[in-house]
Amino acid sequence: MRKKILVLHKILGLTTGIVVFVVAITGCCWAFRDEIESLYDDYKTVTPQETAILTPTQAREIAQTVFPDNSIHGTLFKNSNDAAVEVIFYDAEPEFYQSVFLNPYSGEIIQVDDHMSGFFAFILKGHMRIWLPKSIGEQVVRISILIFLFIIISGIVLWWPKKRKNLKQRVTFDWKSTTRWKRKNFDLHTVIGFYICWLALIIAFTGSVISYDWLKYVVYVSTGGDKVPAFIIPENVSETPKDAYAVLPMDNLITKLKKEAPHAESYELHYPESDSTSVYVEVSNTKGLYYDSDYRFFDQNTLEEIETPAIFGKYKDAKFADKVLRMNYDIHIGAIGGIVGKIIAFLVSLIVATLPVTGVLLWYGRNYKKKKA
Repeated sequence: MRKKILVLHKILGLTTGIVVFVVAITGCCWAFRDEIESLYDDYKTVTPQETAILTPTQAREIAQTVFPDNSIHGTLFKNSNDAAVEVIFYDAEPEFYQSVFLNPYSGEIIQVDDHMSGFFAFILKGHMRIWLPKSIGEQVVRISILIFLFIIISGIVLWWPKKRKNLKQRVTFDWKSTTRWKRKNFDLHTVIGFYICWLALIIAFTGSVISYDWLKYVVYVSTGGDKVPAFIIPENVSETPKDAYAVLPMDNLITKLKKEAPHAESYELHYPESDSTSVYVEVSNTKGLYYDSDYRFFDQNTLEEIETPAIFGKYKDAKFADKVLRMNYDIHIGAIGGIVGKIIAFLVSLIVATLPVTGVLLWYGRNYKKKKA
């Protein structure tokens, strides 16, 4: 059985090695994206003024002049007097993702950011689809990471020593001046692999949960979830009025939310897609985290708050299974543990990237070297 597992471990490792290497290396680079970008985002800060800020409608109208043919995903209002307003544009086909930053007092266009270009956009494309076309690359990465889960588990089985006296060799580097490179490479693959296997398993599994809806459903149900594990925007509860408003009720939402959640980090308002759809606002409660955000939905005519049947509602109403699924992304990138968690995720990803390399060297040393001799 061990021989069969070893054969599968080698075949699957050689097949998916390059994908695992790229995903792991790009994951390292992505870990500290927020911290690195904060070093050169001075344009997001403005001089505070004693005047009213832009309403969501005004922000949308100004930003739409920059990209009149593209869809606005939402507008982000920071809970700070010196923060610019960010209007986010997104279209799936053809892929378009840019932000227009506005002075919240004057409406002046400060800067336009293209999220599809630059260093971190390049890194994300590598992480999500190894720089292949989206429809092909995403499938390759998804399947490879699922296979990598089996590779980790089979690696643990192969690592387990047959005799207890050999355990020390599997957990320490006992190198001498006479130790050959093949032995050192074997130790790098097995010893390091053992120490990070559980964390690598968590990162790979959470990545698969992000990729596969069926796996998301399995995790949710198995932890006792009884809601819909998806994002659902409820319909209005009132009828659409025939007369136009002098001021859209939606324009009063940010002021209303700042009073109700004064300690929130930001408020991201999403415009309703139709007259019958509610307005939803993502209230970010903690900087750098997503799981504890409040997703609130309001009737666009009366601003009456509407409950959603899905797991994405107010965080205080979330049950254990809801929290597990909502924490998935923050666990995946290490943000759940703050800066320490990100450092751990960075190191684990970096070490995971070495495993395909040392694995290939093991395979090469055991096969081609023998044939040459």
